[in-house]
Amino acid sequence: MDAVWHLLNFFAPAVGVGWLTAAMAKLIWRKDLRSVSWMRLGAWASASGAAALLGALIVFGRDGRMLGYATMLAACSLSLWWVGLRAPRA
Repeated sequence: MDAVWHLLNFFAPAVGVGWLTAAMAKLIWRKDLRSVSWMRLGAWASASGAAALLGALIVFGRDGRMLGYATMLAACSLSLWWVGLRAPRA
C-alpha cells in the first residue's frame, strides 16, 4: 500500500498542474481553443508533465528537484501549445 501512495504522490503534481493549466488556457484563449476539448488538453498536459517528472527522476536520481518541476511546467506548456494552438483542427 505504501508503494501505491508513493506513486500517487509522485504523479499528483503533474496531474494537478496539467488540469489547472488546461483550464486556464481554455479561459484565456477561449476563441482559439473552442474546437479543442478540455479533456484532451488536460490529458495531454498531465501525461507530458508525468513523463517529464519521470525523466527528471531518471536523470537526477531523486524526486523533488526544482529543475524537475520546471521541466514539468515546460512540458505541460509545450503540450498545451502543440495540442491546442498549433495543431490543425479537423
